[in-house]
Amino acid sequence: MNLISILVLLFITLFVVVKLTERHGKPLTNEQQGRLAKIAMVLIFVMLVAALIKSLM
Repeated sequence: MNLISILVLLFITLFVVVKLTERHGKPLTNEQQGRLAKIAMVLIFVMLVAALIKSLM
């Protein structure tokens, strides 16, 4: 029962966040999208390296 309540809360929160960002979000330019994509790739790489280090120790 506890798991179901956590999942319901997560889905409600996700729904609210999506609705708010659809209404109040502004479109990104191509330059902003490219910059965010580069940052995301670096963060994913750092996360993978950290997970590899954690699994080796």
